[in-house]
Amino acid sequence: MRPYYEYRHLVGFEETNLVGNVYYVNYLRWQGRCREMFLQQHAPDVLDEIRDDLKLFTLKCECEFLAEITAFDELSIRMRLVDLTQTQIEFAFEYVRLRDELEDLVARGRQRVACMRGPNTDTRPAKVPAALRKALEPYSVSMPPTQPRVLANIVNGD
Repeated sequence: MRPYYEYRHLVGFEETNLVGNVYYVNYLRWQGRCREMFLQQHAPDVLDEIRDDLKLFTLKCECEFLAEITAFDELSIRMRLVDLTQTQIEFAFEYVRLRDELEDLVARGRQRVACMRGPNTDTRPAKVPAALRKALEPYSVSMPPTQPRVLANIVNGD
């Protein structure tokens, strides 16, 4: 199993600016999308809790841009668990451009989320659901993420 959860994305024209490179806010949108797809695929019970009264509040979100990307670049957005407390989760993201069987790290990001419950007028911190804790276990960072490698090596299991 890979040490990260992966969401693949093909950049569209609507995600670029007048100059032709990706507008910065899209990197943050992709963090959210990656997190949503993780829940849908690995913790669907948590989605039921969100439909009830669980709220996942984003407390902090950041992104460091390393290279420009443009329309029709294929990306792998890779999410890892950095920190897990009683009520909060911190994720690390790597944005990797996939081209000609090579990988190029184009950005890095982080996001801190708090679990909350209750009505909007009286929302309070809540424990991270057990199903989410279990789903995140395989993606925990025990050391800094490695640099991207040639795709052929990953496919071959090297």
